[in-house]
Amino acid sequence: MTDDLGAKAPKYLQIAAQLRREVREGKFKPDNRLPAETALAERFRVSPITLRNAIGVLRAEGLIESRHGVGTFVRESRRLHRRSRDRYGRARKDQRLLTSHLRHEIVFAGRIPVPAHIAEVMDIEPGTEIVVRRRNLYDRETGKPEEIGASYIPAEFAAGTYLEEPTVVPKGLFLCVEDLSGKRYTTARDQWVARLPTADEAAALALPMGAPVMHVIHTARAEDGSILEVSESVWPADRIMVIDDYQVEPSATEPEAPSEV
Repeated sequence: MTDDLGAKAPKYLQIAAQLRREVREGKFKPDNRLPAETALAERFRVSPITLRNAIGVLRAEGLIESRHGVGTFVRESRRLHRRSRDRYGRARKDQRLLTSHLRHEIVFAGRIPVPAHIAEVMDIEPGTEIVVRRRNLYDRETGKPEEIGASYIPAEFAAGTYLEEPTVVPKGLFLCVEDLSGKRYTTARDQWVARLPTADEAAALALPMGAPVMHVIHTARAEDGSILEVSESVWPADRIMVIDDYQVEPSATEPEAPSEV
């Protein structure tokens, strides 16, 4: 993708493209303050409204952020990397991987009626009692919120256990669930949706107006097909990168390439 929009593009998009280019080329570095809106409007010879529209585009992209009473700054372009496919294997191999640069805070743990969207995934009646653990994650260095989420666990083996206590568990949650259920995580499915945040999500993640989020619902099953856990996570879309490494298998109907003699 390029920023070469052409002269027919709306003026505010042309300005956004030029400022975006200058950030990428290093004219404005992370945490640098941009010139005042009045100065930028004068530079591009546009009205304050047109300039604000251009700034709004870059803010929605997560490239810049406004600090109340201070100004507009270039944001640091660090993204969290999520590798779903092999995360269980890596956690089994090395428990130290569970300690990251994110600080976990359990904001609720206990039994509740299952929310409708989770009941649909778990294929149970809405209102069925389950154990939920709601969490907020923060960057240890900056203190900024990076993720909000929850894990939903069948009450048949989680009710009345330490999973109902609002404290961080001593090892990976899936290992705790395996211990309590007597079953092993075997298959998993992730459902990803990009959307605008709810008002509560925007407040919890300190998002600027119009900034999107990534929402994943993760369903883990045992070998017998029973659900061991459903978890959901919400991230600011500009702070997450999903990485999925996998083998490329030949089609069953695809002929094999001739071997060299």
